[in-house]
Amino acid sequence: MIVCAGDIESFDFANSVGIGLIDPAIHLTKFLLSMNPKEILFVGTAGSYGNYQIFDFVETSNATQIESSCMKNQSYSPIEFKIVSCETMPIVNSSNYITTDAEIAKRYLELGIELENMEFFSILSVAKSFGIKARGLFVITNYTDKNAHRDFIKNHQKAKEILIDAVKGKK
Repeated sequence: MIVCAGDIESFDFANSVGIGLIDPAIHLTKFLLSMNPKEILFVGTAGSYGNYQIFDFVETSNATQIESSCMKNQSYSPIEFKIVSCETMPIVNSSNYITTDAEIAKRYLELGIELENMEFFSILSVAKSFGIKARGLFVITNYTDKNAHRDFIKNHQKAKEILIDAVKGKK
């Protein structure tokens, strides 16, 4: 089963699950209860904390969920830090917020976290709870700095075209 966030990141070959952390968990769960896929492939774009370049193509099965305020010791959580992981691959951080501080991006890199995508942690968490293998295909649209949103908008269409070519080529 191929899934994507939806809205401006929709693909004719993928089921849209929603944007952020909550909607994908709800909608993917509904899909899985009504279908019986053997594997989930999430396709989307991502921001780079610095190790990947714009339009790089990245495949991974690892995600975590850390809020930027944690990097500045401005918050705490009773939830244990965890990485939903299947293999040794790049780690994607998911949050309902996009990082725009280059110093915080460096802190993520120090933790071994290289990419940012709002939905992927939810996708992997739901897949794991159903015992289904999952992975993500991402194209980098921006760096996580003060220009993150501007660069995302500027590069989004080309990144989608790269994803479409990659997925249709894998079929």
